[in-house]
Amino acid sequence: MTTLRSTLFLLWFIFISLIIHLAALPAFFLPRRASLRAGKIWCRAVLFGLRHFAGMRVEVRGALPGNGALIASKHMSMLDTIALYATLDQPHFVYRRSLERIPFFGWYLRKSGMIAIDRDGGATSLRQMAAAVRALTGRGHTVIIFPEGTRKGPGAPADYKPGVAGLYGQVNQPLVPVALNTGLFWTGPMGLIKRKGTVIVEFLEPIAPGMKRRPFMELLQERIETATAALVAEGRKELGQ
Repeated sequence: MTTLRSTLFLLWFIFISLIIHLAALPAFFLPRRASLRAGKIWCRAVLFGLRHFAGMRVEVRGALPGNGALIASKHMSMLDTIALYATLDQPHFVYRRSLERIPFFGWYLRKSGMIAIDRDGGATSLRQMAAAVRALTGRGHTVIIFPEGTRKGPGAPADYKPGVAGLYGQVNQPLVPVALNTGLFWTGPMGLIKRKGTVIVEFLEPIAPGMKRRPFMELLQERIETATAALVAEGRKELGQ
């Protein structure tokens, strides 16, 4: 049944992606809010397909951050970005600049005001990113960063990059950690396997501004990894693993 559900969802995913991307082409010539609206529609259509074809439901826990929030999230699968984009108001992700080379997807990233970072840019790239984040959060927009920089499967060793501490220090505002267990359900080669169950995305207690780099990194990792481990254990129990 998992294979059948996954196949049905894949067909839905391809169908709605083609339809929505083609229908949203005029958004490239309109203000950013048109691209944002198109992205929200696509994300919600994906979540609809997961629920009705794959039997996968997304549950959001914790208090949603207010406007202008800075968020650091665990990253396990493509579903993380979809769920967060659908849930948050005025979301902007920090992403590696190389993604801009992907047709349509890269164009959408630029048009929708996402924040590109050159991983080899050093301090200059960090300052540019921090300036962009301050400008966006100052206008009430939400910025999401994945502090490990790449996807990590459930149970994989944590690898938090120092860039999140630099950004936290320069932006000087509370940071909201996010834990999740999406990698248990959106899984397999290229994420093609979709398992029936409840995916959980949990917003944790914010970290106040002003902490020193090392204690901040230790607290961020401890808070996200502890909560993620609990969510993974809950998900494994549901899956009978």
